[in-house]
Amino acid sequence: MAKIGPFPLPLAGYDAVIFDCDGTLVDSMSVHFDAWCEALAIHGAGGVFKEDVFFAMGGRPTMDIVVELNDEYDLRLDPVAVAQAKRECFLKRLHQVTLIDEVAAFAESLRGKLPMAIATGGSRMVIEKTLQALEISDWFDEVVTADDVVNGKPAPDIFLKAAKLLGVHPSRCLALEDAPAGITAARLAGMQVIAIPSPLADKKS
Repeated sequence: MAKIGPFPLPLAGYDAVIFDCDGTLVDSMSVHFDAWCEALAIHGAGGVFKEDVFFAMGGRPTMDIVVELNDEYDLRLDPVAVAQAKRECFLKRLHQVTLIDEVAAFAESLRGKLPMAIATGGSRMVIEKTLQALEISDWFDEVVTADDVVNGKPAPDIFLKAAKLLGVHPSRCLALEDAPAGITAARLAGMQVIAIPSPLADKKS
């Protein structure tokens, strides 16, 4: 698996590129964490979601995370209600979201040269609003979200669907991902994977 530090990338061996969104293409993870903290506090569970656990769960569908928090902390949170609150808390912070420059530059350099897709564990509404706010919606041929598959990351379904929509065999796709669940999903799909360091990894270095 290649790593992005000074952003080394394979120059050949793929016919399409598939990007995760949050934490890979878009610098939004701290904003999502703040939204999670506010949403959980609204529902009486403030402080249960630690930052390192949040980053470890990155890429997974929101409701799946709520179910796991319920199991871990013996809570009775309504996954649908918490997911809705978290979405609203994030959208009001959308102005804080920016592009990750090196990844965005790579994506922009491929426009018109290779098919590209977004494969994200986020909801379609939030991802589309994020891409629109950053004015990059037209960079991508396809956007596949957690709303479009039965099994979210770390299952490979999102990446497999993106490859199918692009008309490229998964083995000929390059995937860029930051979260453990997403990296696992892309590898299970049979793709070449570039791992984007998370902000938490940067803090520890």
